[in-house]
Amino acid sequence: VQLVESGGGLVQPGGSLRLSCAASGFTFSSYAMGWARQVPGKGLEWVSGIASDGSTYYADAVKGRFTISKDNAKNTVYLQMNSLKPEGAAVDYCATSLVIAGGIDNLGKGTLVTVSS
Repeated sequence: VQLVESGGGLVQPGGSLRLSCAASGFTFSSYAMGWARQVPGKGLEWVSGIASDGSTYYADAVKGRFTISKDNAKNTVYLQMNSLKPEGAAVDYCATSLVIAGGIDNLGKGTLVTVSS
């Protein structure tokens, strides 16, 4: 299983970023996918997930600002992040799970997202 994230970077508060995760080595359409975030000094937490049937999950902190989507033909999952808040730096990881926002089976190497002025 390989999960390769891209799209992180430095953005000002209120700005937007789009994360992408290219997946390979498993049947993409059969698994739930999503994004988990780790802030320095804290554990990994689900930010958003999308099930094999397309149903979605969002953490309360990002509802209304983030949108998750996937392209089964490209084996890619996306996270559109809008109205980003000045929360400093965090690493966003692409992850797979058997059920949406469930126990993580596979984790990418992560992409750094920094929201700061």
